[in-house]
Amino acid sequence: MLEGSCLCGDISFKVNARPEGVSVCHCRQCRRQSGHLWASAYVARSDLSISGTVKWYEASETAKRGFCPRCGSSLFWAAHAEDTMSFALGALEEPTGLRLEKHIFVADKGDYYDIADGVPQKD
Repeated sequence: MLEGSCLCGDISFKVNARPEGVSVCHCRQCRRQSGHLWASAYVARSDLSISGTVKWYEASETAKRGFCPRCGSSLFWAAHAEDTMSFALGALEEPTGLRLEKHIFVADKGDYYDIADGVPQKD
């Protein structure tokens, strides 16, 4: 089981299944929301236990983003039509035992950095 929390500790969560889709998203929306990149993985919503009050932002017609209303930590992403939820890798307690599987939306990445870690990239 993995555990994580926001910066101030008001929100904590437990991941009760092996996460999938360990990735870094480079899309403009994720970069704006996080200040750089969004590193996440996902599990079925039933395998994610959240304690505390998450504030949700309807980021688009298809998805919402969850954050701590006190410290502003970006913690969750959920597509409306899916039964999974993504969580921020940076919020996890270590060791996680996870490794990046891919970079996504690299065609939208910022012009101020390069991706040079050898992990597969998807436009």
